[in-house]
Amino acid sequence: MSQVFSAETHRNLLSRIPHCTGREVSDWLQTVEDGPCLLRFEEKVSWLRGEHNLAYGHAKAIIHEYDLRRAARNML
Repeated sequence: MSQVFSAETHRNLLSRIPHCTGREVSDWLQTVEDGPCLLRFEEKVSWLRGEHNLAYGHAKAIIHEYDLRRAARNML
């Protein structure tokens, strides 16, 4: 996992996702969790874009947030 945006840009993108997509970030994170088992970051981003018609920046922000939360869970 790599930092794809500054922390501030990431927060700003996440805050706009519900308005732009009509779905909460938590819904998108569950969609990723329930989606196909893709290993690479860009594969996950491409899947979100293709399957759910998301903008590239929003898809990257969702996958980055998913990876951050998964890493935090694994640290416990």
